[in-house]
Amino acid sequence: MTENQGPQVVVIGGGPAGSTVATLLAQQGINVELFEREVFPRFHIGESLIPETYWVLERLKMLDKMKRSHFVKKHSVQFVNASGRSSTPFYFHDNKPHECSATWQVLRSEFDEMMLMNAQEQGVKVHQGARVRDVLFEGERAVGIEVTTPEQGTRKILADVVVDASGQSSMIINRFGLRVSDPQLNKGAIWTYFEGAYRDTGRDEGATLVLQTHDKQGWFWYIPQHDNRVSVGVVGDFDYLFKNRGDHEQTYLEELDRCPSVKERVSVGRRASRYYATKDYTYRSSRASGDGWVLVGDAFGFLDPLYSSGVLLALKSGELAADSIVEGLAKGDTSRAQLGKWEADYVRGMNRMRRLVCEYYDGFSFGRFVRRFPHLRGAVTDLLIGDLFKEELDTVFESIDLMRSEALNAQPT
Repeated sequence: MTENQGPQVVVIGGGPAGSTVATLLAQQGINVELFEREVFPRFHIGESLIPETYWVLERLKMLDKMKRSHFVKKHSVQFVNASGRSSTPFYFHDNKPHECSATWQVLRSEFDEMMLMNAQEQGVKVHQGARVRDVLFEGERAVGIEVTTPEQGTRKILADVVVDASGQSSMIINRFGLRVSDPQLNKGAIWTYFEGAYRDTGRDEGATLVLQTHDKQGWFWYIPQHDNRVSVGVVGDFDYLFKNRGDHEQTYLEELDRCPSVKERVSVGRRASRYYATKDYTYRSSRASGDGWVLVGDAFGFLDPLYSSGVLLALKSGELAADSIVEGLAKGDTSRAQLGKWEADYVRGMNRMRRLVCEYYDGFSFGRFVRRFPHLRGAVTDLLIGDLFKEELDTVFESIDLMRSEALNAQPT
């Protein structure tokens, strides 16, 4: 096995978080190599972007590529309650009249490959089909990786910083026992794809729909994509979806019967893929960094698919980590404090999205809330577009608490 002093930074994982951090480092002239286990394109779920991804995509020089793509434009999100009543769509541009308010519904195999190739074009040395076998440490400090690549076999690569962007299989989160599950969001999902299913027209063609089942035990996502396909998945409590039920197909069809609004939409199309499932997916690392290493994207944590925040959080954590690494390398400081200096603000933003997710599962109604607090419709839309890092948005949650208190006080004693 060979050992050599390699790049300044190694990145494990070539998904959106890994591609983001690597690209931004390369733009600053930093020598960075990225190691991805798969050979792209590869399948991945998490297909709906929200508008705040625009600003990171702009820094990555990805916007022109996105505009030239065949991805469906997304202008809004709409909620359908258990009785089939639709909310007024939350149109992003009405709240923020800017180009950023038009985003995309992506096919992740294509989007992730675009991101990885964009990184390579900007100077990142990309290795696909590369299996990182271990993160190397000297005491508590990460000093590199052991990796097997098709071209060079197994070798040790030393680096100043190791970025773990390897998703839920994160080596570092497992090595140090950092994974903290979220018992309040112990959910799972089953999904498939339909060809020729119903889709709205005009500004609503690419809208994400969130549709509640009639017994309120779960909800469906409905995401129009290009090539006349729609991604349709059901989310519910883990025990409800996966214990004492049939196979994935049977469970999915049973839930479809509980959501006539979705069943009607897909009835005009045909299923175009197998059924997929994921379970117990909400977790967070107890810390984002250590000496010489940092976690980004799903390697740090995953929230919930409800408001399509996954890609945004991947891009944002990658951006923030990259800026901290650039600053740290310039100062000669790759300590835990420096590499994770972004963590506190990021977690506050992530917690705002988590609170909105939990409120939905607790029965929160966007319609009732906006009728009670019409002046806060814009603030709610800000949360839905992913503008999570503003303290003034906490007014939404204070008003939710007030509405809940009013409802309790109105109950007969």
